[in-house]
This record gives sequence, structure tokens and C-alpha cells, in this order.
Amino acid sequence: MPRIAIIGAGITGVTSAYALSKLGYDVTVYDRQRYPAMETSYANGGQLSASNAEVWNSTATILKGLRWMLRKNAPLLLNPKFSWHKYSWLAQFMAQIPNYRDNTIATTRLAIEARQHLFDMADAEGIDFDLERRGILHIYHDAASFDTARRSNALLEAGGLERYAVSSSEARDIEPTLQTGCYGGFYTPSDATGDIHKFTRGLAAACERRGVTFVQDADIDNISRDSRPYVLDILRNGGTQREQHEAHAIVVCAGAASRKFAQQLGDSLNIYPVKGYSISVHLDDAESQAAAPRVSLLDEAAKIVTSRLGDRFRVAGTAEFNGFNMDIRAERVQPLIDWTRKHFPNVKTSRVVPWCGLRPMTPNMMPRVGPGKRPGVFYNTGHGHLGWTLSAATAQMLAASVGRALPVG
Repeated sequence: MPRIAIIGAGITGVTSAYALSKLGYDVTVYDRQRYPAMETSYANGGQLSASNAEVWNSTATILKGLRWMLRKNAPLLLNPKFSWHKYSWLAQFMAQIPNYRDNTIATTRLAIEARQHLFDMADAEGIDFDLERRGILHIYHDAASFDTARRSNALLEAGGLERYAVSSSEARDIEPTLQTGCYGGFYTPSDATGDIHKFTRGLAAACERRGVTFVQDADIDNISRDSRPYVLDILRNGGTQREQHEAHAIVVCAGAASRKFAQQLGDSLNIYPVKGYSISVHLDDAESQAAAPRVSLLDEAAKIVTSRLGDRFRVAGTAEFNGFNMDIRAERVQPLIDWTRKHFPNVKTSRVVPWCGLRPMTPNMMPRVGPGKRPGVFYNTGHGHLGWTLSAATAQMLAASVGRALPVG
């Protein structure tokens, strides 16, 4: 039976392991952390959002980024210090602007497909992940931004999404806890939210029940590509122990680190780490629980999203182009706290846990799924800000690609 090594135990690695195990493959998942879902799949915004499928490749995004460069608390922040990786990525990003329409429609269709795959996995394996199927409400504070949203909404509808405009009063009816007014909004009733960490850990446990092996605390130092089976050089116990593992095939699901592994395997994969922040507001009293919204929100002006995860209120946002920097900066966290206090003043913010993660973004904002140049090399990575939304569908695409190239029998 072919032995498949999956690099990465985040949401894409674990959904890939689940899909491949159902086809009968011998699957081993490797990750440098002690447990699955401890990096970008730990505390994201929580939205399963086909309504957020619009790609960023537009002239408007470029202009906003230039205006915000000198604001430390800006929703999008670019460190102008030169690096070849960053500026080559940005050049390719701008070159994809002509594909904005087609890529937005394609991403919308993929997000809609992914939704049912994820719900089916959760139902089949009995995974509790604080799922809220109450839709997502995008809010806009002026006529200009609302009109811009109306134009982009036409692309989402072309992709098959049911999403409709609502007035300010209708927005308040959808989420009564919202204390501040807005010009208008767009509501997507079929979208949902959930805890990506709880889901991924639950699905990892289901994978183990199906015979998948997880090798944690395993830092892959090198992959030998000269012959098959492939040989993975692995550092364990903080680099004090070295092991070698063999695999007939490799699936790279390593998030922002996927570019490094692609280089080792002879492929070019331009993924850039775009840092995002979140806070988890613990709702420790009845008043805060009653004041926190259950409908997921996206504030277009602030680029902030929210999710209700049981007794926690997740608030997330910002995009920071600053390399593999994992510092949690106070000036980036404070706008999330301030936004919560402004819009939900009765939610106590006395216990707030900040977090940051690196979104693995390709220049065209589309995930890279399928085979590499060498036999037995596959990718399921580069999902950007939509890994939680798209992973259940791309796992099926990955499994189909492996099945065509590497029969189980």
C-alpha cells in the first residue's frame, strides 16, 4: 500500500489526511508543533464565509495599502523594507488584477462546495466545534462603500451565492445586539462560523481512529528528492535527535512554510506569510454573554470580522506584510479591543487573549492544489484568508489528484 507523508497538521493537512484515509491510503502527518492546529489553525476569525470570497487583486486594494502605509493601526500594513520574496510576490499580485473577476467567481463556487463537505465531516465524526449557522452580516458605514459592495456582490451572486442587501434597520433586526448604526449591509444566511482549532483537533482524532499516524514535534530539515521512496530528514526533541522516514508520496500542506518545501522538491511556489491578528474575549458573566452577537459580522471599513464561539467572542482582522514575524504588537491588537468596546459596550473586555497567525497567500489568492513536477509530490496549500472556508473542498480535490496518480491497489 502506498505510504503518503503529509507535511502540516493544520486544517488543510488534517482534512487532506481524512480524505486520503477514506480512500485506503497509509497516511502519516508530520508537524513541528506538539499538537495539531497550533499555528494558523489555532485562533482565526472563525468565519466559514463564501461571502468573503472576493480576491484582493484590485487597484482599490493597492491604493488603500499605499494610503495606510504610515498608520501603525491600519487594517492593511506593509513594511516597506526590501525583501525579494515580498516584492516579487507583490509584483505577481498586481499582475493578477485582470483575473479579479474570474478568480472571485471561482473562489465563491469552491467555498459553497466546501461548506457541505465540512458539515458532513463534522456530522460523521461527531465533532463539536461551536458551530453557529446564523449567517454573516457585512456592514457598511457610508453610501460609497455600500455601492462598491453592491458591485462586488454581483460577482458573488454569479458564483451561486445567495446574498442580499439590507437597510440599517434590517441589519439591527438581524443582529439586535449591534449598538451602533450603519448605512446598510449585505446578509448571507447560508454562511456560518465555528472554532477552527476544535474542529481540526476533533478531525485529527477521527483520522487516528481511521489509522492515520501523527508524528508531532517533528521539524522536517530536508527532503531527499533524488529517488523514490522519498526520504524525510526529521529533527526531534528540539533538534537533538535525527530520524529518517520514507514515503512513496508527499503532500505539502505546510501553510506559509510550503514555499520552502516546494523549493526542496523542485517546484516554484510563491506563498507569502500575511499576518493576521485576533482577540478572544471571554464572556465571563451573563451580561457579556447577552450583549455579544451570535450573527457573524464583517465591518468593511475596519476590515474586522467576528464570531461567537460558545462563551467566547472572537474578533479578528488586519493584514500585515512583514515576513515571518510572529510578534504580537500592542498597536495592532488595540484596534480590535477598541472596536469591540465601541460596537458592543456591554461586553466586558477584562479577559482578552490576543493571537496572531500567518496566512499563506499566493499572488492570485487561489489555493495551490494538485501535483508537483516530480512523481508523488502534491500540494494543498496557499489558501490565504480562506483556509477554514475552503479546506474541506480542496481536500477532496487533493484526494482525487492523488487517486489518479497513485492507485491504492
